[in-house]
Amino acid sequence: MQRRRLIHSFLPAMAILVIGILAVPAASFAQVAVGVSVTIAPPELPVYDQPICPGDGYIWVPGYWAYGDDDYYWVPGTWVEAPEAGFLWTPGYWAWGGSFFIFHEGYWGPTIGFYGGINYGFGYFGHGFDGGRWDHGHFFYNRAVSNVNVTVIHNVYETRVSNTTVTRVSFNGGNGGVNERPTREEEAAAHERHIAPVAAQTQHIQAARGNPELRASANHGKPPVAATARPGDFKSSGAVAAREGGAVHGAEARPGNNNAARPNNAVHPKDLPPAERPAAPNTGNAKQDQKYQQEQQKLQAQQDKERQKLQQQQNKQHQQLDKQKANDSRRQQVEQQHQQQTQQLQQKHAQQQQQMQQRQQQAPRPAESKPPREKP
Repeated sequence: MQRRRLIHSFLPAMAILVIGILAVPAASFAQVAVGVSVTIAPPELPVYDQPICPGDGYIWVPGYWAYGDDDYYWVPGTWVEAPEAGFLWTPGYWAWGGSFFIFHEGYWGPTIGFYGGINYGFGYFGHGFDGGRWDHGHFFYNRAVSNVNVTVIHNVYETRVSNTTVTRVSFNGGNGGVNERPTREEEAAAHERHIAPVAAQTQHIQAARGNPELRASANHGKPPVAATARPGDFKSSGAVAAREGGAVHGAEARPGNNNAARPNNAVHPKDLPPAERPAAPNTGNAKQDQKYQQEQQKLQAQQDKERQKLQQQQNKQHQQLDKQKANDSRRQQVEQQHQQQTQQLQQKHAQQQQQMQQRQQQAPRPAESKPPREKP
C-alpha cells in the first residue's frame, strides 16, 4: 500500500520560551513535575512517512520533541499495541505555562483527550483521532489516514478527512504557539480512567534519548529516524528518516534577547526573575473584570509570600551550615536541594497562573442586557 506522508505547512514560532520539564510519575496522567529549564523553544515538527502497521491492534503514537541532557531529542513516532481493547492514545504536548513551557505527558484512555491542538498528522490533526476506531473489541483502521496492509489487516474502512489546519508548530499557547483550548468532551476525557505509557513506550523514549543522532543539535531538526514500525526498532527496514526538517530555534530568535541559550540555574527564590504579571482582564464587563483582577492580585500576593517564606527557610539552613562548619560536599548537597525547591516553586506558580487564565477564559460571559419592551 502506498505510504502515507505527513505534510505540514511552514509556520515558524516567533518566540523562544522558558521551559520546565521532568518525567511524569507512572501513576499520574496529567501532572507535570519540575526539571531543568532552558531559554529555547522546541523545534518545529519534521515531515516524515508513516511506517506500515505491523499488525492488528496496534495504535499509532506520533513522534514529538522531548528534552534532556541539555538538548532536545526526537522521540520517533511508532506503532504500539493498545494496553486494553477500547483504549486510544492521547499524545503528550508542550504548553506555555506563563513562566515555563510545560510538557504534558500522553496517556491511554477510552476517549481522546486534549493534546494542545498540535497537528501531529496521521489522524492526530489537533483534536480527536481520525486514524481508526474500536468496534466490538476490534480496532478498525481508516485507510485514508493510516498506512496498513489490507492483505494482512482486514479491519479497515475508508473515510476521507479534511486536514485544513496544517502547521508544524509543536507547542500550545504563548507567542507563536497553537491557540487552541480543550473542548468539553476533551476536558471530560481528562477525568476518565487512564493508563500511563506502557513499558515498550518508556523503553522507546529512553532509546531515543540515548541516541546522539536524534539530538536537535546533531540533526538540525531533521532526525535520521523519524518513525519506526515497532518501539525501539531504530535500525530495521521499518525505520523511516525525516523527509524534511523543522526549524530549530535559538535564543537569538527571542525578541530582545541577545544572550546565548543557557540553563536557568536559579538556586534560590531571590535569583528568580520577577514573576510575570498577566494583563488586566478585559471582558467588556466592568464588574467581572474587577472580580478577575482581584483574583489575580490575591494569587500574586500569595505567590510572593511563598517566595519569601522559601527564601527565609533556605537562609536559615545556610546559617545552620555555618554554625556546623559544614564541608563543601555537604554545602553542595544543600544547594542542590535549594535549587530543586526553587524550581518546584517556580513551576507551581506557573501552573497556577495558567490554570487561573484558563478558568477566566472559559468562564461564561454574561448575556447582553436587552432594553425593556414598551407596553402597548
